[in-house]
Amino acid sequence: MWYQENIGKGKCPIVDTWWQTETGMIMITPLPGMTTTKPGSATKPFPGIFAEVLDEQGNRVETGGGYIAITRPWPSMLRTLFNDDERYQKIYWSKWEKDVYFPGDGAKRDEEGYFWFLGRVDDVLNVSGHRIGTTEVESALVDHPLVAEAAVVGKKHEIKGQAIVAFVTLKESAASSKDLIQELKDHVVKKIGALARPEDILFSADLPKTRSGKIMRRLLRDIADGKALGDMTTLADPSVIDQLKTQYEEVEG
Repeated sequence: MWYQENIGKGKCPIVDTWWQTETGMIMITPLPGMTTTKPGSATKPFPGIFAEVLDEQGNRVETGGGYIAITRPWPSMLRTLFNDDERYQKIYWSKWEKDVYFPGDGAKRDEEGYFWFLGRVDDVLNVSGHRIGTTEVESALVDHPLVAEAAVVGKKHEIKGQAIVAFVTLKESAASSKDLIQELKDHVVKKIGALARPEDILFSADLPKTRSGKIMRRLLRDIADGKALGDMTTLADPSVIDQLKTQYEEVEG
């Protein structure tokens, strides 16, 4: 909404797209000047792309949430993973029928057939039996006027199953404090509800990102769960991870 009002001035079409490296092209997108846009929605499939929202059993979801699926071939589709056909079949083609592509993203479709993306399926947390999208919590945190960026992951919790851990980068004008941590937790509760309240909030000058700017939540999950860190070869700045790991260990004490 901010981009629509302040950058586009309510006149410019904001082209919010969905695609993957694996798809090789934009799959769901508004066509500027032709599609009526909704801020935050990638709108509808590109001409010639057949996308659906399916439930766990592979049934079509007319309105509501589920999994994004591509049901017909497209020009730039991936054929395999290098030297690993079996993994390619397992990851992308085994969730439902063999002819349905599963990208691994959650999505919902509104009454007008517009697609809204919720994030990676493995980024959906199970807190006390309730499914909470990390994207929802991140959006609530970034809604706070002092927060510049946020990444949310889950860690194992004996009672809840999973607890929410937030890594937050503040704006230059803000200073970290215990009071601000409590304020941010309360802000999330106000925006979403008590179940989405972060267990831990860690302030960081930067977040671990790939060279293309994507936040590597996998590494943040490793830090939160105290696991050995996975592959870091694509990190733009590996020193960020060392700093975060040290900070988190100090917080956990």
